[in-house]
Amino acid sequence: MGSPAKNVEAKWLTEEKGNQHTKALTYRVLFITLLLLLILSVTLSIMLGPVAISPLTVWKIAFSKIPIMEGYIVSSWSKPEEQIIWEIRFPRVILAAIVGAGLAIVGVAIQALVRNSLADPFILGISSGASVGATLVIIFGAFKYFGLYSLSIAAFLGALFSILLVFLLAQVNGKISTVRLLLSGIAVSMMLSAITSYIVISAPREEGMRDALFWMMGSLAGAKWDQLSIPFFSLFIGIGFLLLLTKPLNLLLMGEETATTLGLNIDQFKNLLVLLTALLTGVLVAVSGAIGFIGLMVPHIVRLIIGSDHRHVLPLSGLIGAVFLIWADVIARTVVAPLELPIGIVTALCGGPFFIWLLRRSSYSFGAGEGK
Repeated sequence: MGSPAKNVEAKWLTEEKGNQHTKALTYRVLFITLLLLLILSVTLSIMLGPVAISPLTVWKIAFSKIPIMEGYIVSSWSKPEEQIIWEIRFPRVILAAIVGAGLAIVGVAIQALVRNSLADPFILGISSGASVGATLVIIFGAFKYFGLYSLSIAAFLGALFSILLVFLLAQVNGKISTVRLLLSGIAVSMMLSAITSYIVISAPREEGMRDALFWMMGSLAGAKWDQLSIPFFSLFIGIGFLLLLTKPLNLLLMGEETATTLGLNIDQFKNLLVLLTALLTGVLVAVSGAIGFIGLMVPHIVRLIIGSDHRHVLPLSGLIGAVFLIWADVIARTVVAPLELPIGIVTALCGGPFFIWLLRRSSYSFGAGEGK
């Protein structure tokens, strides 16, 4: 028989392996469930609208657009149905999924960066910075020499400027203070929102003012297939990059001193995350407007379900964010039909109460602990 100490150690190792196996199994079940829910959400959201369309017709039209499937699918739908599904509803729903997933994983990255569950692109002023750049393009045609990419580039530059300013104001003796970070984000966000409002009221055309105001509250109404390539590849690169960085992201949860001891170059890694989150936020805001609270709510919900391991948090956050924004868009375009609500109103009505609840929930801890 072994010593009591060895028996206790063996029992602990067995329990730890059992916990890891349970978590891995839970993650796989959740991932498959959410993937199926995403497919179901895409189907139902395309079906819903003034013209009711069957799910079979939705996917027959979609598969008929694949070159290798051409000739295998018999056309049983009208031309107006094809235009409604393929030219109007499908790109809008796909854009909602891309933006929702992107904002959710940006929220994961920012919360890991500052080790605080209250951080997100909207609260930290990144979306407001992107809005300044985007409204300059919409109203005054700034950066027009970049052509199709002018809106994305302007939004990225605005997002990068705002996050750098927030981090500069939040530093105390070379370290980021959580309280100062949140307060700096709110202050910078308000200032940039004021600048955006001034740009809007200075619009030379009434139509430009209306477009900018609607865009500032978030909208997916103008989604077109040729607009999806940039946000799609940005999301693909962003989430792929972050999945490669799950180990250093997990190290950040232990605190900067511990992460440095374990070999992580904190400053270099933070700079990389700042650049990545600004780029992704800028691209997403450019095509959807300023949509808040997704980056706050979704990562928090995922951590409550599966824990703080970023190998699990990132993919699940992307799926939940995509599903959430698809249904938020359905509500925005159907609740006051034939008019349409800005999607930012729907997400704010969900995110505001959630943020208040999160502030009141004192028992919540993020990873190894909140940033001080």
